[in-house]
Amino acid sequence: MRITALVVASALFMQNLDGTAVATALPAMAQAFGVPPAALSAAITSYLVSVTVFIPASGWVADRFGAKRVFLAAIVLFTLSSVACALSQSLGQLILARIVQGAGGAMMVPVGRLLLLRRARRDALLTATTWLSMPALLGPLLGPPLGGVLTDAWSWRAVFWINLPVGLVGLALAWWVIPRSEAERIPPPDLIGMALVGAALTAFMVGIETIGRGLASPMLPPLAIGGGLVLSWAAYRHCRRAPHPAIDFSLFAIPTFRAATATGGLFRMAAGAIPFLVPLTLQVGFGVSASVSGMVSLASALGSFSMRPMAGFVLSRFTMRQVLMASAVCFAAIMGVYAAMASGWPLALVFAVLLIGGLSRSLGFVSLGTLAYADIPPDRLSAATALGGVAQQLPKAVGVAIAAGCVQFGMLIGGHAHAGRADFGFAFLVLAIVVAGAVPLFGTLPRDAGEGIVARRGDKPAPAE
Repeated sequence: MRITALVVASALFMQNLDGTAVATALPAMAQAFGVPPAALSAAITSYLVSVTVFIPASGWVADRFGAKRVFLAAIVLFTLSSVACALSQSLGQLILARIVQGAGGAMMVPVGRLLLLRRARRDALLTATTWLSMPALLGPLLGPPLGGVLTDAWSWRAVFWINLPVGLVGLALAWWVIPRSEAERIPPPDLIGMALVGAALTAFMVGIETIGRGLASPMLPPLAIGGGLVLSWAAYRHCRRAPHPAIDFSLFAIPTFRAATATGGLFRMAAGAIPFLVPLTLQVGFGVSASVSGMVSLASALGSFSMRPMAGFVLSRFTMRQVLMASAVCFAAIMGVYAAMASGWPLALVFAVLLIGGLSRSLGFVSLGTLAYADIPPDRLSAATALGGVAQQLPKAVGVAIAAGCVQFGMLIGGHAHAGRADFGFAFLVLAIVVAGAVPLFGTLPRDAGEGIVARRGDKPAPAE
């Protein structure tokens, strides 16, 4: 199990390295394309929305063609589309390449997680997810400084080229280590459901991305958001009635899955916006270089990385409900501190604040990732990983869009053409309120939620593979 987890983690490493390195390079991309830095949020949300749109098909595709085969193909697609990003000559080309890259990520990460979950016992879930997440966290740890150095020394294009060697190594390891998985005879895909879900997500995100940007007619944002909501309702109605739906909403009847996905979405909105807001705050608000921004930004990932090995110790002594509520409170508080950061603060203090922020939310993510699949029957794992993947990626895209919208709103209210420190602070404050909203919802979890997912002393250990 551990070897499989490490190989799957190589795919997560590549995805996380890409996301955090790209965020550090956003101001340089904006300058190269001649657009405001906030407009580059489209380079992040286009990827996240693409991932979200294609994830519902991942479970069906994995069952139909074999999880290992799909996992390998996804790594190839992600790597080649990264090369296309590096060769982009305009923002439109970059967004198109990022959409294709998102399609690869949509198959790569959920299918990789499925390969691991099918081989893990319930009492080994925390161990499995820890082995999966630790190498994957090296991506956010290395991404900011690497992205900053590459951007200053060469070009923003270099942050996409680094996926080429990583992808080739991951492909070779997956081919060699992961056992072959046979294709299964399964019902035909729910094409109507997939189309409705994809159209709803796309319309909704187009609406959020264009609010107050002056990129299109003033009528487009409300029409797109309204259309997205109508399509979402249609998708929900269809999937509730379809015998084999694209999205199995009945999984929300499982309290642990519902808490980890729906309520956890508030947590993920703020976390998803951090890689977008922090580099912009440092480079645009504080005026530091991309390299310095990257070195300071890695503090957040360093905090997350440091907390992961302690997750088992904490969860073996406190209930899942207590851990999630405490993590949400701490995360909301630290987001409030982010909002108060000023250009006069020493960078060492900013580093320390970001480090504490990484620590505060990491335990929550470990808990959410483990709790989501604690009570899922084995025959519904494919459906759960598909829906869980959507629930993980969509809030991140919404969080980035909300952050960009708050920055734009702050500029509008302040009457200035360029974003300033106060505009970024306003975005952090709004997201702190979003995270705080998860606290009472986590409080509704049963006291014994997630019981048994942490192996206790004296338990028979899960077999290593």
